[in-house]
Amino acid sequence: MIPNSVIAAFAGLALFVLWRLYKVLCQQRQQAQQDSKQCSEQAEEKNPYTNIEPLPDFKWAETPPIRNANLKPKYHLTMALENVNLSETIALDNTYADRMKFRRSTIDKNPDATMQCNPVGVPAVLELHDWIFRTYLPTRFPSIYHLTPENSLFNTVSNTSVPLVPASPLRALDALGEHVDTDFVLLLPTSKAADGSPIYHLQAFVCCCPMGFSLRQKSGMPLAEIHSPVPGYKAKLEKSMDRFFARLECAKPVKRSNWTITTDDVLFKEDGTHFHSPSYEDESEEIKQQRRDVVVENCRLRSERQILFRLPNTKAIVFAFKTYLYKLSEAKEEGYAEALADAIEGLKTGNVPEMNHYKRGTVWAEPVVDYLRG
Repeated sequence: MIPNSVIAAFAGLALFVLWRLYKVLCQQRQQAQQDSKQCSEQAEEKNPYTNIEPLPDFKWAETPPIRNANLKPKYHLTMALENVNLSETIALDNTYADRMKFRRSTIDKNPDATMQCNPVGVPAVLELHDWIFRTYLPTRFPSIYHLTPENSLFNTVSNTSVPLVPASPLRALDALGEHVDTDFVLLLPTSKAADGSPIYHLQAFVCCCPMGFSLRQKSGMPLAEIHSPVPGYKAKLEKSMDRFFARLECAKPVKRSNWTITTDDVLFKEDGTHFHSPSYEDESEEIKQQRRDVVVENCRLRSERQILFRLPNTKAIVFAFKTYLYKLSEAKEEGYAEALADAIEGLKTGNVPEMNHYKRGTVWAEPVVDYLRG
């Protein structure tokens, strides 16, 4: 029979071994948690969608609009893309407060024209809303946007809050449309070409500054059909655009700009900025009357700062653009009147001469150039 003292010794030794084993397991578990946390933090730091560069001292009211138009002496229809960082997706300036009021009013007056979302576009709209309001804005502009304990984003300029979980896709688009001075068009690969390559279709949008086109009429259309009115698009851009959209990588956005002259300062224009009739009608009585109606002081240089990027989860492509309007007097004051005059004349001498008629240059070009050089 084993003495009680021996049993007690063995029991004590067993408890000691179990205690030591427990300590080792606890240390290993703690180290594993620390390693996991470190890996997650490192992954987060490397994730370009969350690793947005902050502008902590950004003062929107003291920031003038950028000069955006890329003016060339000859107009060539090209993609003209340049790489850009995701941190630069949204541009703010001293027009922000006024633009928010304009955007709210425009959406309220034209809800069907400014916002639409097809069923296939719902996940992409919600992903864009979540990234913009939960991550991008409070990280990029912390002096303007604050996350709150109530699961919302507070906008210090408008003194209003945006729920981080929208009640519907249209409410998500509504919030984007009001609080961000950028229009968003979302495209998804919802059909295939004969060779099996994806064809991107417009499946959702919020747009307060259309430049002479109706997005509600283009909803669901593929890229080629959307751009069919643009002279030279099919011959010079269609294939390269389709390839670009298919190959655009996540976290590698690109930027481009466009420009035109408008005969007023209206931002929401579903028509009236382009001619779709043949150029031989340049001398029609209607066009002659439009020429007589041009008031140079009312004309504007209109330009879009366009960013294209792919969302990481839904893989939708987002076409984001901010619209700028410049008085022609600004071109004179800032020293680029001659460059603008040359660019206007260059519409007729580039690789698509029909672009001059398409942009209504047959109406406004002569008086605008005379003013710029006067």
